[in-house]
Amino acid sequence: MSAEPSPFQLKFAKDEADLRAAQRLRYRVFVQELGSDGEMVDHAAELEADRFDPHYDHLMLIDPARSEDPLEQCVAVYRLLSGEKAAEIGQFYSEHEYDLAPLKASGKRLLELGRSCVAQEYRGGAALFQMWAGLAKYVIEEGFDVLFGTASFFEADVARHAEALSLLHHRHLAPEPLRARALPEHFQSMDLMPEDQIDRKRAMLAVPPLIKAYLRMGGTVGEGAFVDRAFNTVDVLLILDTDRISPRQRALYTKGIGG
Repeated sequence: MSAEPSPFQLKFAKDEADLRAAQRLRYRVFVQELGSDGEMVDHAAELEADRFDPHYDHLMLIDPARSEDPLEQCVAVYRLLSGEKAAEIGQFYSEHEYDLAPLKASGKRLLELGRSCVAQEYRGGAALFQMWAGLAKYVIEEGFDVLFGTASFFEADVARHAEALSLLHHRHLAPEPLRARALPEHFQSMDLMPEDQIDRKRAMLAVPPLIKAYLRMGGTVGEGAFVDRAFNTVDVLLILDTDRISPRQRALYTKGIGG
């Protein structure tokens, strides 16, 4: 018996209309749902944009059944930039928060991930899995060694996230050769509680799902956090050396990928 066809279409944005659909989803999630803002947010058009968008690849998951309006059919999005492209435009997005010198000096092929979001009604289902499978295919085919990018605790209240941030600091710091560090002028320590005072179960429950997913795959974090007042978040830098991905996780997301 053949498998049910997926209701989703996975693609990279190819034109301005696709990019606007990705920015519309980001507006729905980051601005309307989470209260973020920014200098290039267009409230009238309901688009969350920034100056980096034209330079990045935008991996989009489309559900044609969601709406007759193509602007509303994007249900998940990931923004991607290779190290080679970053060299062309002069920087990665996350360099306004973190010193990426260790990553750049590693000799490894880098891919920055960011602006990840999933429409509210699609969370916890097949949509995120489809996105990760598509990302895995891209990473394998293009030969990237290290994936990294900022991920957020929502609400820019460090005290509220102290236990979870401390758990990341004590147990999930990136190895020294890859340990990017928050810029001195923005550095917020994540060492906020002694390790022996952390309730690991409670702390993990407070870690956002995206960060937990990276940790399960062998991901680590850079040193220090960045408090983003405009976006109303506390950001950490996720760093995943693809050599650390467990065989089980690799098989899960690469099933069906030709080789």
